[in-house]
Amino acid sequence: MTTRRRPFARTAALLATAAIFMTACGDSGSDSSSNGDSDGNGTPTTVQTEASNEIADITGDLKGSGASFPDAFYQEAIAGLADVSDLSVTYNAIGSSSGREEFAQGLNDFAGTDSLVGDDESIEAGSFAYIPTTAASIGVIYHLPGVEELKLDGPTLAKIFERKITSWDDDAIAALNEGIELPSTVITVARRADGSGTTKNFTKFLESAAPDDWTLGSDDTVEWPADTQGGQQNPGVAQIVTDTEGGIGYLDFGNAQELGLSMASIENLDGNFVDPSIEGTQAALEGAELADDLTYDPLNGPGADAYPITAPTYILVHTTYEDAAKGEAVVAFVRWLITDGADSYAADLGYAPLPEAFRAQALAALDAVTAG
Repeated sequence: MTTRRRPFARTAALLATAAIFMTACGDSGSDSSSNGDSDGNGTPTTVQTEASNEIADITGDLKGSGASFPDAFYQEAIAGLADVSDLSVTYNAIGSSSGREEFAQGLNDFAGTDSLVGDDESIEAGSFAYIPTTAASIGVIYHLPGVEELKLDGPTLAKIFERKITSWDDDAIAALNEGIELPSTVITVARRADGSGTTKNFTKFLESAAPDDWTLGSDDTVEWPADTQGGQQNPGVAQIVTDTEGGIGYLDFGNAQELGLSMASIENLDGNFVDPSIEGTQAALEGAELADDLTYDPLNGPGADAYPITAPTYILVHTTYEDAAKGEAVVAFVRWLITDGADSYAADLGYAPLPEAFRAQALAALDAVTAG
């Protein structure tokens, strides 16, 4: 195989004007994702060997597209794939909805999605499988110079994003932040303009945490108030908040952390205010249950340390690939991604590797994919 210089993958998911440089580290040090023997430090060894050996002999080209939420992780893992395989993989972060549409039309080999296939979509039931890959916090980012800490709960967030609260010194926000001097700055709401699983998960949280205050439902797109500002994908939302004093939006934790954006502490189901973090994500995953189709919902779940806006993300694969080589390559790549790729790159980029029980079932689902 050819060893290629790894691109600075995260830049594709950050602001166009940000000059951000990072180097991929080796093992994340997580001990939560081993599916075999350990070297004694929590680093998986058996799965890494199996996955790397399998993909080492795979060649060809794969095309994926979809969710921008996991893009930083996918891009860095794909860059690192060059160290172990000559398989060429591209992933285009066009949003969950668009990725699923391309999947339905046969325009990609796999799709990334943070939300589930809808009944109105032209993807035949039983023709695909959800493969959970990672999870992460959705941070509530804000731009308020001088306000270094901010607490928000579900009802207050719902009122802010529905434009029922329009000033930062509103009584509801002040009540949650005693001792903090809040400015009278007008709130500018930034949200996704494209069909987004991040939007689906964020609005699902509001539906759960503020059922009496959130009236817009939950989906990849919702009917946002006319005076909110839409940004294309995660970089667009980050750009609006960065450029606008008084701005607030939602963004995956890793990108928000890399950009140095302020993130609010969010009240969880147990009544604790928790910051977005890998640890908060892992605590949320502990209370989540994997369904038969390998989907799960960690939003607003139990756990004293659980971050309540924790979102899963998946790769859609076909259950049958007519092209045997293509199917074998997809299976080998996704298997490598959720084992070696996750162990090596996820935590450094703000994502949590899957719990062991989840990963074992994901690997079993990949084993069931047929090719040729």
